[in-house]
Amino acid sequence: MSTWPPRTIIRRAAGLRTMESALIRSGLGPVVGVDEAGRGACAGPLVVAACALGPKLHPALVNLDDSKKLTERTREELFPAITRIARAWCIVEIPAWEVDSLGVHVANIEGMRRAVAGLALSPGYVLTDGFRVPGLPAPSLPVIGGDASAACIAAASVLAKVSRDRTMVAMDTELPGYGFAAHKGYSTAAHTAAMAALGPSREHRMSYANVAEARLMQRDPVREDRLVADEVGEMYTAEVRAG
Repeated sequence: MSTWPPRTIIRRAAGLRTMESALIRSGLGPVVGVDEAGRGACAGPLVVAACALGPKLHPALVNLDDSKKLTERTREELFPAITRIARAWCIVEIPAWEVDSLGVHVANIEGMRRAVAGLALSPGYVLTDGFRVPGLPAPSLPVIGGDASAACIAAASVLAKVSRDRTMVAMDTELPGYGFAAHKGYSTAAHTAAMAALGPSREHRMSYANVAEARLMQRDPVREDRLVADEVGEMYTAEVRAG
């Protein structure tokens, strides 16, 4: 008596291919990996990519890994190799205003659906990084730390990261003063100082607490002066105690 889906037998495979190889051997290919970049940023788009690789690892992708573990140079070298070698790939951007409207988690799920729907093939199985994504057109599995354990997710993570970084560099030219090219929209000290001085831009996520705080200060300069005075007072008190 046969069962569906067929039972998957896991065998050791090269690099990050173990999970994908097992699914393909079980007749569940093509296997698509999905990942995002920019979830934790407070400015710029949330970028989601989906990618299906071939059944065997191509030599040009030997350095493929979780995009966070790779240098910027290695990611830039891998990006054209992935887009050339992959069976199919798709990158979508969820703009800041839509992240605000949907909430970042829902926006992430929606981006994953759009990326998979935009592929030029029908997936047999989808591997997502970290959490379940309902509404996909094929069976799926959330993989904790997926970009470090499945090549198709790692490839998607590189596509999403490089694409988003390029968007933020271009945004730095359009909206100078925030330092987007350097911090890519994440909440660094320099970014926080720029928001305090300039106020949030149209590319900031207004629903994020630090952006809302900066926006409120721009509208209420008296409150900002009061906060500065309080900070100076605390520094003076600390010096007195230390003396």
